[in-house]
Amino acid sequence: MKKSIFKLLAILLWLPTLLSGQEKNKQPEGFPFILPKEKPNRPLSAAMQRNYDNYMAPRPENNELYTQFKYTELKGFDYNGHDGTISRRDPSKVIYENGKYYVWYTYRNTPTPPQGAKNSNDTIPSADWDLAEIWYATSKDGFTWEEQGVAVPRPPKPNVGWRSVTTTDILKWKGKFYLYYQGFMEASGTRGDDCPVAVSYADSPDGPWTPHTEVVIPNGKKGEWDQYSIHDPYPIVYKDKIYLYYKSDFDGDPNLVRMQGLAIADNPLGPFKKSPLNPVINSGHETTLFPFKEGMAALVIRDGTEHNTVQYAEDGVNFNIASIVEFMPNAAGPYVADAFTNTKYGRGISWGISHFTNATTWDQNHAVLARFDCDLSLDVDDPQMKRLGTYFKPEFYYQMGLSKKQRERIEKQHK
Repeated sequence: MKKSIFKLLAILLWLPTLLSGQEKNKQPEGFPFILPKEKPNRPLSAAMQRNYDNYMAPRPENNELYTQFKYTELKGFDYNGHDGTISRRDPSKVIYENGKYYVWYTYRNTPTPPQGAKNSNDTIPSADWDLAEIWYATSKDGFTWEEQGVAVPRPPKPNVGWRSVTTTDILKWKGKFYLYYQGFMEASGTRGDDCPVAVSYADSPDGPWTPHTEVVIPNGKKGEWDQYSIHDPYPIVYKDKIYLYYKSDFDGDPNLVRMQGLAIADNPLGPFKKSPLNPVINSGHETTLFPFKEGMAALVIRDGTEHNTVQYAEDGVNFNIASIVEFMPNAAGPYVADAFTNTKYGRGISWGISHFTNATTWDQNHAVLARFDCDLSLDVDDPQMKRLGTYFKPEFYYQMGLSKKQRERIEKQHK
């Protein structure tokens, strides 16, 4: 009798282990049908490892740094019938002051459209951004703008920017305002585009702006990646300092490559110290960044091996791809509410101003400003911005057809 009782107790004690083993055996050997929200404890391919390790969520719709982009034509800007003589491009970050939004941009008003470096002179521009000044506009709603006029004119020769002042961005620091910009010393298109960073400052976003007489970020030394140009200066207050991101183009074998660097300062007028890890972003045509959570996010468009991505760096230096996106805004100047607050937890962005180049034809080449909207914000929940897949009519794709030279190559191959 006692032996039977002991056997029964042993079976009861062993039963949970048996059932647990049976439950494990019931689990499918293949990857589960319901995509786990957290990385599963099972062997994973390199692709599925990336899906959990490289992105903020395994599904794009749940990724806070994934979005679609929507575009709206702006009201309030005249382009002289789009004949190529007036251009507005490379907008700054949008800021909100005095009950309205402000944006600064490159403004060109010349007798002719760009004619190339060889045909340029003191009045004829070589490129869309040549012989330009920095203008600004204000808006109550971000859709209709009122142009206010020049903020930073071209200084007399031989001052920095005498040929052109372009591609500006705004910083607010301890109650004062600073406009950083490229200062061209020769017509763009003559190698190299000698173009260090200059700055002007004011007590109000409406100016008047006082130019600082010294270059704040010089070109790199001979043989360094940024020896010829420091483009697209983009300042953000981060970790109690001024983090100024910039772009340079280099190599040229056969084409230039574009990457982004970082310079850090305690004071808006410098000295700025370049990061020893430069370039910190290996792709992208312009600089567009914003505080996000504890770190920094970046829109990386057009150029490079990692173009068309949103990237993130917890330390503002070591960036990794956070999402892959479509139809990114060119030269985006977002409204970044916490760009200058030294925030410890960035909230992200939901709209801004960008530009479209070659608005009509290359013979009348000029750029126009436009508004973009997105959901890269912790304070916005817009499922339409998170949708996957954008569909277009056949005409959209036919615009990207073969060139005459490509057709000739194909016909020759057939023969």
